[in-house]
Amino acid sequence: MTPEVSRPLALDRVGPAGIKMLVQADPAELPAVAARLGIPACQSLCCEFRLRRIGEVIEAQGDLAASLTQQCVVSLDDFDGMMQDHFVVHFVPAGTEDDEPEPDAPDQIPFEGSMVDLGEAMVEQLALSLDPYPRRPGAELPAEAAEPAQGAFAALASLQTRQ
Repeated sequence: MTPEVSRPLALDRVGPAGIKMLVQADPAELPAVAARLGIPACQSLCCEFRLRRIGEVIEAQGDLAASLTQQCVVSLDDFDGMMQDHFVVHFVPAGTEDDEPEPDAPDQIPFEGSMVDLGEAMVEQLALSLDPYPRRPGAELPAEAAEPAQGAFAALASLQTRQ
């Protein structure tokens, strides 16, 4: 599978002192990013990476910014919004990933050879940062959604509240 945004980086460019890299999706890449994420549109996507070497591991801290169109789970209307996120990931040689990583530890992205793909890492982090239930500002459930259950499941709901 070819990544929607590919920005390969040679690992020998990253030393202990680190480097900064700005990765920005081209306008031609944005429709493919939106399709992958299952959203109506992505107008812009960029990430500033700060990378440094820690032994064989490349630590990447990123500041992600995106302008997106999402579908509201309440009204089903499309709405535009901005998303920003800060993240830390570790690029690790394939086969050296932790089998049971600590919950608070940075995610590990395995690599083979002498390159990592910052574009793919950016899109993956955007996917992880998206709200799975996006709501347009001001959207509220209709009044009938707050009413008690009716029909076949009402009897089951009443049994559950008695216990």
